[in-house]
Amino acid sequence: MAGTLYLCATPIGNLEDISLRVLRLLRECDVVAAEDTRHTLKLLNHFEITTPLISYHEHNKAAKGPQLVQLLQEGKNIALVTDAGMPGISDPGEDLVRLCYEAEVPVTVAPGASAVVTALVLSAMGGRRFVFEGFLPPDKKERAAVLERLKDEERTTIFYEAPHRLPETLRLLAQATENRRACCLRELTKKYEERREDALLDLAAYYEANSPKGEFVIVLAGKDPQEAKKEKEASFSAMPLEEHMQQYLEKGWSEKDAMKQVAKDRGVSKRDIYALWKG
Repeated sequence: MAGTLYLCATPIGNLEDISLRVLRLLRECDVVAAEDTRHTLKLLNHFEITTPLISYHEHNKAAKGPQLVQLLQEGKNIALVTDAGMPGISDPGEDLVRLCYEAEVPVTVAPGASAVVTALVLSAMGGRRFVFEGFLPPDKKERAAVLERLKDEERTTIFYEAPHRLPETLRLLAQATENRRACCLRELTKKYEERREDALLDLAAYYEANSPKGEFVIVLAGKDPQEAKKEKEASFSAMPLEEHMQQYLEKGWSEKDAMKQVAKDRGVSKRDIYALWKG
């Protein structure tokens, strides 16, 4: 019988945030697969856990992934951990989970701390609808595509960022979103936890004057829905009515439905559109 892969959440700062279940699994599993074995060893030593460690990270996942699946198929149980928080978020954990599914090896989660959710609720920037982007892509084209999407994004967006890139990233976000408000959070769950909210350019200026330290989470406010609606209506109003109607007629819409949608797009009554279209 195959063993089980346990995705174990570890503290993002305060060691008291580890769950009793995760502690039990770290003790009982045959192996702990860790993103950075040196970092995880400190955690295990703190709780006097002596389970063997195996490294599994972005640079060795191609070789180590199949090896871990082989151990699981032999009946070994493996606890997968990242440096902090939930494995599978901004780390190669998802690749190992996919390999396990393909090999029909059981996978389950021992949930716990997550920097994404912790930062979101602490920011008070709006948690009903949100997007997690992780780190901005290093590739210029991919980064430009992400920034372009932000222009009209109405949901709260969450980023991770390293301190040495923080001011530049804040300025890039400001350019893409017309200097929207954001919240920068650092040292989450630790003694010197910090939350700073302001317009993006003001945040960039602050961190240029005060050298940032520690890992950061940026929580970016979404575009105001009313503002987005007005901009959309303005862009449609500038479009010739015939061209606007044709967009829907070419899709096979009836004339009645097309007029109804055009009226909605432009923020006017259907009667106005009917008068212009038939006039």
